[in-house]
Amino acid sequence: MSSGAGQGKDAPRPYFFLSYAHTPRINSRGAADPNLWVAKLYQDLSEAILQITDAPSGHPVGFMDRSMHQGQKWAERLSRELATCRVFVPLYSPRYFKSEACGREWHLFTRRSVYQRRPTAERMTGIVPALWVSMEHYQLPRVAGELQFNHDSFGAEYAAEGLYALMKIAAFSSQYHTAVWRLARRIVDVAEQTVIPIGQVLDFESQPSAFDPPDNADQVRISVFSYQQRELPPQRSAVWYGEQRTDWQPYRPDSSRPLAQDAADIARGMGFQPTVSEFEDGADQLLTGERPSRPCVLLVDRWAFLDGRRAEAVRRLDRRNLGSVAVIEPWNREDQQSREHERMLNELGDGVLAVSRGSRQRPSLREEGSAGSPGSIEEFRGEMERAVMRACTAHEQQHGGPHDGPVDRRPSIGP
Repeated sequence: MSSGAGQGKDAPRPYFFLSYAHTPRINSRGAADPNLWVAKLYQDLSEAILQITDAPSGHPVGFMDRSMHQGQKWAERLSRELATCRVFVPLYSPRYFKSEACGREWHLFTRRSVYQRRPTAERMTGIVPALWVSMEHYQLPRVAGELQFNHDSFGAEYAAEGLYALMKIAAFSSQYHTAVWRLARRIVDVAEQTVIPIGQVLDFESQPSAFDPPDNADQVRISVFSYQQRELPPQRSAVWYGEQRTDWQPYRPDSSRPLAQDAADIARGMGFQPTVSEFEDGADQLLTGERPSRPCVLLVDRWAFLDGRRAEAVRRLDRRNLGSVAVIEPWNREDQQSREHERMLNELGDGVLAVSRGSRQRPSLREEGSAGSPGSIEEFRGEMERAVMRACTAHEQQHGGPHDGPVDRRPSIGP
């Protein structure tokens, strides 16, 4: 799709694209959506811009991605908005710069040309950053550090605390409204002082992140034990699988991305540098090496235990009882096929992963929300964070890292 020329302020192009990192819920049941605070900021900014401008009714003032659903339509919508918006507003937080999706959004916007309507001392980029939290002690990626932007102009409390604190603390209410008004004024000024032609609508998922990974990031391996579509048993539907075993998507339709990609994003958000592979690709080191060279989170599809030869490798790994390997057994409580074969899947899992548990009972598909066997994408995100920390802490203990001490010999395969 080709790019077009810049358009006037009355053209149906959003003034701003609000780019932010989705914050996970503290728990999956009954917890309020933490991203509602970002939604309130978006609404307040949009209302302020409507007051400042003469945008007609129905004009797309801004865009904010409210959906956690991944997929082709979602990616196309993001790419289209990034190709047409007039100003890019990244909401700075430590989580933001660890997000692969946010890095892609930044990259896609900065592919577009920026022309200034009149010469000024300031070099316009079309980017107006905002502080969600204070970034005083956080080293910004190169692309953000190169921006010439004075956050103090939005108020001293804003620069010191960030918008989230100003929203949550009643004493800062007036400072919040001041910061929002000045941010809205800045967005409009940049939109009117620049011409940014419409860009190409590119494939979002194939874009690189604009954020350089930190040189000292700790590595974690994400290993997937599942099926390829062509090797599925007759009783299992192919809808959950792809050409590679790493394409496994157990939480469709809530997430149509491969689960390993969700897992990798979570690890990045925690400050780790993940690699994704099939279980077989790293099995030799896990089964025969003295100790794994890096911590590992193994994502297990219990359906794959129907392949007895491959299941034996996981059984051997369980017998090794490596603290630096944490296993998650994701399932989808909306997957009727898994419910119908619940007893068989439980028995398969018990037969492979019960060796080092002694008398401990394994979590069952009947026990919704059991640790280690998350039944929804939201439960998986929380369990993935815990699994990364279990594996990394044990790995540091075994290798004399920052948490040096007695090696944790407790079973770690599964919950």
